[in-house]
Formats: sequence, structure tokens, C-alpha cells
Amino acid sequence: MTDTNPTVNSAGYEVPPELRQNVAITTLDKIWNMGRRYSVWPMMFGLACCAIEMICTAASRYDLARFGMEVMRPSPRQSDLMIVSGTVTKKMIPQIVRLYNQMPEPKYVLAMGACASGGGPFKEGYNVVSGVDQYVPVDVYVPGCPPTPQALLHGLMKLQEKIDSESITQVRWYGKEDIPAIPVPLLGPDLIDPRDNELIKQETSKKPAAPAAAPAAPAPAAEAAS
Repeated sequence: MTDTNPTVNSAGYEVPPELRQNVAITTLDKIWNMGRRYSVWPMMFGLACCAIEMICTAASRYDLARFGMEVMRPSPRQSDLMIVSGTVTKKMIPQIVRLYNQMPEPKYVLAMGACASGGGPFKEGYNVVSGVDQYVPVDVYVPGCPPTPQALLHGLMKLQEKIDSESITQVRWYGKEDIPAIPVPLLGPDLIDPRDNELIKQETSKKPAAPAAAPAAPAPAAEAAS
């Protein structure tokens, strides 16, 4: 190397200018994350009106293929991303949790729209879950009712930024501990989360309060003297 003014790249190694077109020095995390961010396969399912906007995002006008995410898979075992697009009802959340458990790691969840993020106009309704994040972990929230295709694309780019910030040494799927599956909620008279079993037992084991004693009847008034 004859050049005395080498270039220092982001990894901290010196690369002479004459070799910059042939040699690239980076980290394993960057290569690993670059391959994953451009090959995220969403799961092909929709819940309500937000799914129409998701379909528009994958069509020719917005061209989701630019991000490498156009391969929507009908099987959870081939998917990396769950886009919860629409209203999450109590009847549907057990199926969503079951599909999430079947997805392999690494996996991500994007809550699309106000209903999936917090219940939307149906919040605290009798048949709607107030946010899918009560049952599965959510990585990105996309606001709107419904959000536009541009908003969904922005959310997907935010997901790519999160993928870029991950490190092989810190992600949960390369740890030594097993990743437990999320308990599937039970649908009965109402939705029951198995994670609240201890709380439910404590509440149901409490003895009901004794009924208050009825007030004594007033003494009859003395008859007036004739």
C-alpha cells in the first residue's frame, strides 16, 4: 500500500482509497440485518377494513416489492411479520395468538389502524379487544382509521429501522432460554386470558360479604285515648 492517507470506515478499520471499490469491511450484525430487512414475509390475512388498505399497498401503485415484502405467505410457519389489519374481536383473538405461536423466530407484529392499536371507536365494547398488544407483543403501531397505504409503508420502514438496530448477541431467539408460547385465550361467556388465572382464583375465592341486617320494624304507635 503506497497511499499514506487511508480511509477509516464505520467499523474503525483503515481501508486505502484504491481498495474501496473492491474491499468492504463491516460487521456481522449489519450483514445479517441487511439480509433480513429486505426479506420480511408478511402473513396473508386480514381482519376488517384495514385489510383493504393493506391490499392496496401490495398493488402496483405503491409496490410493496420495493421493500422485499411482497411475498405474503398463507402459512404462519413461513411468515416473519403479522400485520394485524382491522378490528380484533374477542372471537378472533384466540386464533391470532395461535397463529403468532406458530410463526418461527424472528417474528414481528405490526398493529395497523386504530382498532388493532387500541380498540378504535369500539373500545370497551362488548365484543372487541382494546388493543391486540394485550395478548401479543407489538413492534410497530400505525395510526389511522383506516391508515393510508403510505402510512403502512412508513410503518414497515420503521420496522426495518428496528431490524437494523438488533444485534445477534442480544436478540431473544439466540438466547439460551426457551421462548415460551403465549397462552391462547379462552372464549366463554367472556374472554379469559390464562395468564390471569391466579388473579381469577383470588377473586373467585373471596367470600361474599354477609348481607346487611334488615332494619328493625318501628314500634306501633300507641292508640289514642278514646
